[in-house]
Amino acid sequence: MGSKRSGTSFITADPHLMSVLAMADKIAKSDVSCLIQGESGTGKEVLAKRIHAASFRSAKPLVTVNCGAIQETLILSELFGHEKGAFTGATHQKPGLVETANGGTLFLDEIAELGFEVQSKLLRFLQEGESFRIGGKAPIKLNVRVVSATNKDPLERIKAGLFREDLYYRINTVTLSLTPLRRRPNDIEPLLSEFLKAGAPSEVKGFTADAITKLKSYPWPGNVRELQNAVERFKILCDPPLVTVDEVVKHLNFGQEAASQPETFDLSLLEKHHIFHVLSHFEGNKTKAAQAMGITVKTLYNKLARYQSERGQSLN
Repeated sequence: MGSKRSGTSFITADPHLMSVLAMADKIAKSDVSCLIQGESGTGKEVLAKRIHAASFRSAKPLVTVNCGAIQETLILSELFGHEKGAFTGATHQKPGLVETANGGTLFLDEIAELGFEVQSKLLRFLQEGESFRIGGKAPIKLNVRVVSATNKDPLERIKAGLFREDLYYRINTVTLSLTPLRRRPNDIEPLLSEFLKAGAPSEVKGFTADAITKLKSYPWPGNVRELQNAVERFKILCDPPLVTVDEVVKHLNFGQEAASQPETFDLSLLEKHHIFHVLSHFEGNKTKAAQAMGITVKTLYNKLARYQSERGQSLN
């Protein structure tokens, strides 16, 4: 079983996840590129930190770029930098994040969100080991290890014409797939214990047996990050010393029918109800709601847009 997930380790007894961690430790000592796949909140960034910390590059920077959180018009400048006067507003020279990561590791989170122009430039950087700032004419030689991550299926993105196949094969010499929390029910209890001890002190000291059973039946669409945020809510909103099953149902908002039939519920519908419940709890504040659910604001907006689209289709 690992130690604190907030560092570079995972609390788990899941055989698949333990084998993934062992593989990550092995490849860390090489310099191969790797692609981490997993749902939001499963610990992709934590695994990237673990790989960097165990590598010979650990004394150099680990630079994280959330490709889904930066506007498409800005990502090229953020990644590769620009020269003074390269475009309107470029009042000074700006090194890119690939330069900041020189000698260390560049972690590209949600790489499948990148547009084709950025993909092309990234591919050239990976092939040649050199970068050009926007507006620059001289190549900048760099020594950077790239670790990528995505919560989408890259092969499906390739089939849909949204991701370059040659870039995919360049970034995934090794693929590491993280197990979602709903497939790791035996990890729930030790994770609850760890998260109760972490953060601000609380008079809540644990959970009743029924509450733990209920938590194990919940699908956790936001995975470990959502569990961690849920524990923080329980510590603030629940009566001490033990969180009861009624309080779990109240603050996670899932019905008896879904919990009693975990193999037959509609996960997408349950996720939709959960999202609207959390939004209601935070009075429509999307930033706070996204943080509580362990997803990005962009992901939340995408889900809400999809729900609106589905609603429109249902009215036709």
